[in-house]
Amino acid sequence: MNLATLLEDHPGDRTAIVAGGDRISYGRLRDEIDAVRGVLGRLGLDEGDRVAIMCGTNPRFVRAWYAVIGAGFVAVPVNPQAPAPEVEREFSAVGVRAVIAGPAGIATLRDLDRSAVPTLEHIFAPTGADLGGTVDLDEAMQLDNGAPIVDRADDDLCALLFTSGTAGSPKAAMLTHGNFAANLRQMLSRPDQVTRPDDVSICVVPLFHVLGLNSILNLAMWVGSTLVLVERFDPMSMIDTIEHERVTVLAGPPTMWSALTHVDDARPEAFASLRLAVSGAASIPDRVVHDARDRLGFRIHEGYGLTEASPSVTVASGDDPVGSIGRPIPGVEVRLVDAEGDDVYIGDTGEVLVRGPNVFPGYFDDPEATARVLDADGWLHTGDMAVVDDDGILYLVDRAKDLIIVSGFNVFPAEVERVLETHPAVAEAGVVGVPHPHSGEAVKAFVVAKPDRAVEEDELIEWCATELARYKCPTKVDVVDEIPRGLGGKVLRRELR
Repeated sequence: MNLATLLEDHPGDRTAIVAGGDRISYGRLRDEIDAVRGVLGRLGLDEGDRVAIMCGTNPRFVRAWYAVIGAGFVAVPVNPQAPAPEVEREFSAVGVRAVIAGPAGIATLRDLDRSAVPTLEHIFAPTGADLGGTVDLDEAMQLDNGAPIVDRADDDLCALLFTSGTAGSPKAAMLTHGNFAANLRQMLSRPDQVTRPDDVSICVVPLFHVLGLNSILNLAMWVGSTLVLVERFDPMSMIDTIEHERVTVLAGPPTMWSALTHVDDARPEAFASLRLAVSGAASIPDRVVHDARDRLGFRIHEGYGLTEASPSVTVASGDDPVGSIGRPIPGVEVRLVDAEGDDVYIGDTGEVLVRGPNVFPGYFDDPEATARVLDADGWLHTGDMAVVDDDGILYLVDRAKDLIIVSGFNVFPAEVERVLETHPAVAEAGVVGVPHPHSGEAVKAFVVAKPDRAVEEDELIEWCATELARYKCPTKVDVVDEIPRGLGGKVLRRELR
C-alpha cells in the first residue's frame, strides 16, 4: 500500500487543511497533490529516487509530501532553515536528485554549493527565488493533468529522516510505507486515544520532524479529520487559534506546552474544546502538567517515541501517574534490559528495547550504525533508560549515552535537571558530565534564570542536596541565556559540553 492513498476516500467537501485564511477541502487537496505528482512524474526520475522537501509547516509541504511518495519516490524532509553546509551533507549522503522548496528554504538553497551535491538535477522554488535553473511548482501544476498513485509494497522505502544527532552525527533513518502505516494503526487501536473524523487537530511542530509528519499530519489525514497548520509559533495567537477553531486534539513538544501554560492571560475557556492533549519528543516537566491541569483545566498525557519507531512507542492515558510515559501502544513490544541484555526487575533501571512493524529497517547506507541499534531478533536498542512499576507503567529516566559516572555511581542528567527546575528562580536546566581528576566525572549544570530572579550557585547546589544523593549534585553551576535544544525539545548535551 502506498501511504499516499490514506486520504483518497474521504468526502471531497470535508475540510482537510486550515492554514491562515485558507480552508482546503479533501477534494481540492487531492487535486493539487495529483497535479504535483504529475509534474514530478515527468522529470525522468526512477522509482526510489530521493526527492527533498524544504518547506515550512504549510500546505506546500503537505502537497509535496504526498506527491513525492505517491509518485513512487523517496521523500527526504529537511529543515528549510538549516545552514547550507548541513543541507549539502544531507543531500549528498542520500543522493538527492530533486528538491521542492518553499519561501523558508530559499536562503539556504541560494547558499548551496551545487558541486557538493552532484546528483541534484531539479529544483522547484517559488517565483522570484532567483536561484538559477529552478522551476516554479505552482505554475507547473496549472499545466499538468496529474498522474496515478504508484503501487508500493509495505517494505518499500517511503522516507529518509535525519535523526537529531543528540548522541552523535545525524544519520538518515529509513522508514518504509509499512512502518508509517503500522504506527498509525497502532495509535488508532487505543480506544482512549482515537482521533476521529470530526476532530480538529493543530500542528505547530515542523513537518520535517517525525512527530509532526506521522503522529500529526498522517494521522489526521488517515482518519479524515481537519488539521490546522501553524507555521510560526506564538503562544498568544496559538491560544486564540485553539479557541477560534475549536481544536479538540493537540500534540507537541514540552517547549510548546510550557509556553502555553506560562501565558498569564490564558483562560480555561480557550481550551474548553480540547479533549486530547499529548506531549512528545522529550520529557515534560511535571510542573507543566500540573499547571495545565490546575490553571487551564486539561491533562497533558506524555508519550514516548523516536524516529526509528515511526515514532510512537508508549503514551500515558486516563489516570496514569504524572511523570509516566504510560504503557506500550498495541502492537508494540517493549523490554527493559541491563548491560548484559537480561530483563531487569520491576523498579530497576534498564535500557528500552522496542520491537514491532513500526521499527525501521536501518540507517541509509550505514550497516555498522544499523547493527549497533538493531539486533538479530529485531529489537531496537534505543539508548533510553526507563523503569516499570507493578502496573506495567513506564517512567523514562534518561539516555544511556548521556549517563554520568561519578566514582562508579550512575547519575542520569534528567534526574538532576528535574530537581533544579523545581527551584523557584530556575526556568530551565541542562546537565552534563565533565572530567574530574578524582571521581572520573563530575556533574555540571547550566541554568536559565526566571525573569527578574537571581540565582546563586551555592544555593542551587544545596537545593539539589535536599533531593539527591551528594554524588548526584552539581559541583559547578553556570547561568546561561538559553539551554540548547533540538527540534523536538531535547537538551543538546553535546553543545553544553
